[in-house]
Amino acid sequence: MSDDNQVLAIVELGGYPDFSALYKRCGYGCTLVTSMRKALASMKKSVPDIVVAEFNFQPDFRDRFSNLETLLAVLERYPAVRLIVFYEKENLSPFEVLRKRFPFIEALPFPVDQKLLEKLVGAS
Repeated sequence: MSDDNQVLAIVELGGYPDFSALYKRCGYGCTLVTSMRKALASMKKSVPDIVVAEFNFQPDFRDRFSNLETLLAVLERYPAVRLIVFYEKENLSPFEVLRKRFPFIEALPFPVDQKLLEKLVGAS
């Protein structure tokens, strides 16, 4: 992979390791942002090869139920961009609802298995 390959890592809640070194080992540069708004702004400047994000279940929103719907709407315009989502096991049921609507999502539960993440990132 060339230096032009990019991962956009969206870390809103965090609580897990910084995987930037893993992305670099797989041949990707990494842009790390801390909000969905910053991620969307970053994608206007440069479309990444892979987006890594957290699934944050938010049942109190009236028009959506997670932090990902806006991102998914944008990614539908870029079918070549791969999406890897980290999710809490207790939120698997609502996550699967979202995944049925957007079947291109690749996913890993918390705690993230770094070997599985490396396989996903390295798979082209």
